[in-house]
Amino acid sequence: MADDDFASVLTAVGPRLRALRRERGTTLAQLSETTGISLSTLSRLESGQRKPTLELLLPLARAHGVQLDVLVDAPATGDPRVHPRPFTRHGMTFIPLTRQPGGLIAYKQVMPPGHGGSGELEQRVHEGYEWLYVLAGRLRLVLGEHDFVLTAGEVAEFDTRTPHAWANAGAEPVEFLSLFGKQGERMHVRARPAAGK
Repeated sequence: MADDDFASVLTAVGPRLRALRRERGTTLAQLSETTGISLSTLSRLESGQRKPTLELLLPLARAHGVQLDVLVDAPATGDPRVHPRPFTRHGMTFIPLTRQPGGLIAYKQVMPPGHGGSGELEQRVHEGYEWLYVLAGRLRLVLGEHDFVLTAGEVAEFDTRTPHAWANAGAEPVEFLSLFGKQGERMHVRARPAAGK
């Protein structure tokens, strides 16, 4: 690798770390507690003021549940498979289905029975656009004044600037796919009909 290429890879690590942490909804303080890396070192790493080393990147990769090559944007090996590393946040299991932080993000999410409760849900808003597809179970989706229950095979998409929240509406875990675009881009799902139909 040429010196210029090496320098550009190192320069890109900080923004990639910040995007990954924000994507996971983790604060610098939480990450510091999980990894044992000081708050100031993490901050300097993300801002590019600290050079990334293996001693710093290995615990960060472990904490985020990603492979080291995701943090350094290693060159493609020709293998398109994603090797997901599940992580838990807010009592739900998230299985990343995309490799790179930022841009369009895909997850399989598993929500245990009773998660979110059955009464009034605390709705939130943020920039972006979300697409949900229920694989199994019953997902309660509250969008502003509307309250829906989605079952296996049902899809919802919405602008995340609309107040929203979801909960498990059944006695079994609910599993769903979630595509999220932070810049608010709409999802475009394309499928070709099977041959002969």
